[in-house]
Amino acid sequence: MAPVSMPPTTEARDVFRELGYSVREDGTEFVAERKWRRVLVTPIRAEDATDPEPYLADGGETPRLRCFVTWKRSASDLREHLLGLKPPFDWAVIGVGDDGDFDVMQGRPGSP
Repeated sequence: MAPVSMPPTTEARDVFRELGYSVREDGTEFVAERKWRRVLVTPIRAEDATDPEPYLADGGETPRLRCFVTWKRSASDLREHLLGLKPPFDWAVIGVGDDGDFDVMQGRPGSP
């Protein structure tokens, strides 16, 4: 079982590779690319899932597509919190399990 205090960074990379994306190997946050899509992927620790604001304000250009990856037990809470925040970009949440399985949860209606 993965420690709760660790973000699922390795698991996030594995999920995106399984989905057919190429993944750049730099830092905790990373970019996944496939065809025309370029997704900024942000792994989040379970205890940060209901307070993702630090991950939303990166100070740079707002990416068009974002995906937040957290442990499965926290994914629904993170999705609900983001729905309330209404960030200005298309987003999704992926919840990963300890055994490598994952669930993709669409963000606001119309998000990829």
